[in-house]
Amino acid sequence: MNKPFILTAEGVTKSFDGFKAINDLNFYLDEGELRTIIGPNGAGKSTFLDLITGRTRPDEGQIEFKDTPVTKKSEYQIYRMGIGRKFQTPSVYSDHTVYENILLGLKGSRGVWSAIFGKVTPAQNERIFQVLETINLKDKAQVRAGALAHGQKQWLEIGMLIAQDPELMLVDEPAAGMTDEETARTGELLLSLAGKHTIIVSEHEMVFGRQLASKVTVLHQGSVLCEGSLDEIQNDERVIEVYLGRKKKHEAIHAEH
Repeated sequence: MNKPFILTAEGVTKSFDGFKAINDLNFYLDEGELRTIIGPNGAGKSTFLDLITGRTRPDEGQIEFKDTPVTKKSEYQIYRMGIGRKFQTPSVYSDHTVYENILLGLKGSRGVWSAIFGKVTPAQNERIFQVLETINLKDKAQVRAGALAHGQKQWLEIGMLIAQDPELMLVDEPAAGMTDEETARTGELLLSLAGKHTIIVSEHEMVFGRQLASKVTVLHQGSVLCEGSLDEIQNDERVIEVYLGRKKKHEAIHAEH
């Protein structure tokens, strides 16, 4: 018997001022899966993550996490259910150290004041250094987060997400603004987490999706256009048209002249 999906979205629609950002979307995710969602800007990727986490609510349809509807729950209730999110722009505590940022992210942490000024237990300390090891920032433990390079801030925020120990991690464009080397290391980090967590990575670039080598869902105009391996979707005529269409047309025009 097949295991139930950890996340399902069925018939989900969300409009903003008459524009359908999400349009009759159906999506199914297995437990432990690493799924990459790609699509051009405006395809609905971030809005879909907003709907999963309760930042906004659908006009129609249902989203369920472990067979429990989330569409009427608050952001905090959804977070407590085991869904964590990393946004596209890093939002670390710049004036606190890397160590303190992970401490603040720890599951069950009771706010900034008690986390920073309360006594850190040996178990918490061990967990913090486990996370720092995972994100390769152990040697930066006492560095202020604001002094980190852009890529390191992205890894720190992924570390804060790991510290929450969510069952489902939503990671929004983690490679944005990174060098090729940083991008490769980010891919390795996410691959190392797959299986321990269920992960959705939202990405604009297909290149990053290739490194993750996961099942890919292509969004277009708020709906699922197609799903499959990166090779399959790159050879899909619909994807070539919507994702590469303008570029191909642009190249064709220049080739004629």
